[in-house]
Amino acid sequence: MNSILGFAFVSLGLAASVMGAVGGIYALMAMPEARQPIFLRTVRRWAALVVVAAAGAFVVMEVALFQRDFTVSYVSDVGSRATPPLFNFASLWASLEGSLLLWVLILALYLAAVLIKFRARADDPLLNWALVVMLLVSAFFFGLLVGPANPFGVVEIPPDFVDGPGPNPLLQNHALMAVHPPMLYMGYVGFTVPFAFAIAALITGRVGEGWLMETRRWTVAAWGFLTLGIVLGAWWSYEVLGWGGYWAWDPVENASLLPWLTGTAYVHSVMVQERRGMLRVWNLSLLCATFALTILGTFLTRSGAVESVHAFTAGAVGPALLAFFGVVAAASVGLIGWRGDELRSPGAIDAPLSREGSFLANNVAFGALAFVVLLGTVFPLLIEAWDGTRLTVGRPYFDSMARPIAMVILFLMAAAPVLPWRKASTELLSTRLFWPAVAAVVSMALALTLGGRGFYPVLTFGLGGFAAGAALRQVVLATRRQGWRGLVGRTNGGMIVHLGVVLLAVGLAASEAYKSERTVNLAVGESATVEGHEFRYVAPGADINDRRVRVFAGIEIDGDDVHHPATISFRSTGQIVPTPSVRSGFTKDIFLVLATVPDPADDSIDLRVIIRPMVAWIWTGGLLMGIGTVLALFPGRRRRGIEPTSAPVAGADFDPGTDSEREDVGV
Repeated sequence: MNSILGFAFVSLGLAASVMGAVGGIYALMAMPEARQPIFLRTVRRWAALVVVAAAGAFVVMEVALFQRDFTVSYVSDVGSRATPPLFNFASLWASLEGSLLLWVLILALYLAAVLIKFRARADDPLLNWALVVMLLVSAFFFGLLVGPANPFGVVEIPPDFVDGPGPNPLLQNHALMAVHPPMLYMGYVGFTVPFAFAIAALITGRVGEGWLMETRRWTVAAWGFLTLGIVLGAWWSYEVLGWGGYWAWDPVENASLLPWLTGTAYVHSVMVQERRGMLRVWNLSLLCATFALTILGTFLTRSGAVESVHAFTAGAVGPALLAFFGVVAAASVGLIGWRGDELRSPGAIDAPLSREGSFLANNVAFGALAFVVLLGTVFPLLIEAWDGTRLTVGRPYFDSMARPIAMVILFLMAAAPVLPWRKASTELLSTRLFWPAVAAVVSMALALTLGGRGFYPVLTFGLGGFAAGAALRQVVLATRRQGWRGLVGRTNGGMIVHLGVVLLAVGLAASEAYKSERTVNLAVGESATVEGHEFRYVAPGADINDRRVRVFAGIEIDGDDVHHPATISFRSTGQIVPTPSVRSGFTKDIFLVLATVPDPADDSIDLRVIIRPMVAWIWTGGLLMGIGTVLALFPGRRRRGIEPTSAPVAGADFDPGTDSEREDVGV
């Protein structure tokens, strides 16, 4: 019954998406304008039906998982009677077919939000073309669920069937599994909305600044979700995989980073277009590239093209995803080229030392970093497709290429907030850069005093202080004028995000450059000292149930708290998963993991001790970036109650800034 009902829902979603998209295209291109409104209301009903179908399919699959209905193909692949409720719920996105089901659900939720937000403008061609684009994207993913990635296939249960295998053991070993993938997908899928409006603007010829005003908050929200998803993924890797790190330049990690890089460039660059009517081609290209890269990332994750602990097993959806990526890229380039004359900017950059000049440099830096990451990720795939040679592009390439660009980005983070629009005088710059420069010198001196070494780590501390000083200066000016309400708004919310980036960057530099690692062999009662910390093996232990066997070792740190690194053997697969124990602190983390599976016949263990300074700064920085994103979503004082229009904004000097921005924009 679940198989039939679930397949009916995804089939309904496909039909509604196709009917809505085709109907919308017919109405907008072939019908007289007088008759369009009636037909376009029908398109909105099809879109609402898509939302119902996606929600229905999701609910049916969750019901099947909790009922342990092994006649449903997806449940037979990932379900198990022994899986705890939290991980049983999260099993829906633990494999390829279910993850696509989550994708269409989130896309449907965004579609519903667009319908509700713009319900008063049902006859606007820009809005309706955007709905058509979203329905076309929806039709593609529903098509995958109906065809090569159908999760609702019917399975005949053998008479001797006892239980299913359960999800991958790595995906049922930490609560972050229930949070990280949905957060990442909210970011990935969220970029569909601004992409759809960008394509609609190109189709309708309304390529001024109006469509930007419609989608700014949608873009910022998607970027915030993607940011938190990446940080939570790094935290999951740190807590679960037992290797002592959080970012390995893995191809699937890179797949999530790529749209984040282009999306970050866009949310900065778009302010230039809003203010001066410039960088239109840049912005459209960045936005279309961001959406296209989410599709490329989906291909890398689900095609089996790359080997990764994060990737799903090889499936039949790879060619379809690659073809869809090609269509998106070709359509975007074609439409931008078609509207090339209309996209010419009415103004020009007056001086390199200006806010618009710094944002253009920011675009170049983020674009270069995205190219570096993309090249290192796809180059091995291209070589393998060409002559069958398997290559690996490792961490040395990414670190050596990315670090210099990251330093440039940190510098631009400090310079851009203090630069005025159009042109900066030497006197103005010296005044505004004084305290950020002091912060940079103090930060670098403090790093050297505390034993900092290495060019890039110490430079990161200095540039981090520089950027933090510039951000804090803006925040102080805003709160001095408006109190704590001055933190609300795009500019000052953005400064909170900048502070989060500084914490994250400094944490990355310190934890990588100054980490120490040692493996010690300890018998029960023995102690060892690593980096001034004493580790004593207290006693072994075991925790056994129907789902898994957990063997752990009690390790006392500095005669105080006892931690329990462990290995877990899952009964369904026999796979052994290391489970580290981490003592976290503001200045350092002590990471403990069993280097070998404990032998009951031997009372000694091999304990791997990794000490990483300032890892907590990474997670704190990610949280601060999320808080800043939320603050940036709310309008500043001058923008409250002002609803943007769909018409292009006239004039090159349009200023959407808040009161708190006046000092820095020269008002």
